[in-house]
Amino acid sequence: TMSHVLSSGLASAEQARLFFEAQLAFRTDPADLAADLLAGEERIVVIDTRSAGHYAEGHIPGAISFPHATMNPASTAVLARDKVYVCYCDGIGCNGSTRGACKLAALGFQVKELIGGLHWWRQDGFAVATGSEPGVLQTGGIACGC
Repeated sequence: TMSHVLSSGLASAEQARLFFEAQLAFRTDPADLAADLLAGEERIVVIDTRSAGHYAEGHIPGAISFPHATMNPASTAVLARDKVYVCYCDGIGCNGSTRGACKLAALGFQVKELIGGLHWWRQDGFAVATGSEPGVLQTGGIACGC
């Protein structure tokens, strides 16, 4: 019988390595982001790409509210060019983080996308800040089993 997994083909080990290496260059996960936030990593800036209202309802502590719909050359002029911007939105069913990361990259900024967004952040047990102020992450969530 034919394997369903193998029926679509199989990449070489080198092709697979390049693909997964690229994924790691483009994305990060909640545990790695939280570790950097808790360590005070100054090169990382977290951007909530959702509306200001959704940001106020709950956001990653330390994140700035910058809805992707408002990103353009003029509005992003205030952003530092020597930072890495980690964009997130609600979760895997939302493409706001992808839109924000794409816009920032097109404007010459270094970006990564948070996989799973706020949904996976919460699922991993990390705190959420409310209101219009960024806040600061104080404690970790569930320890990553990787």
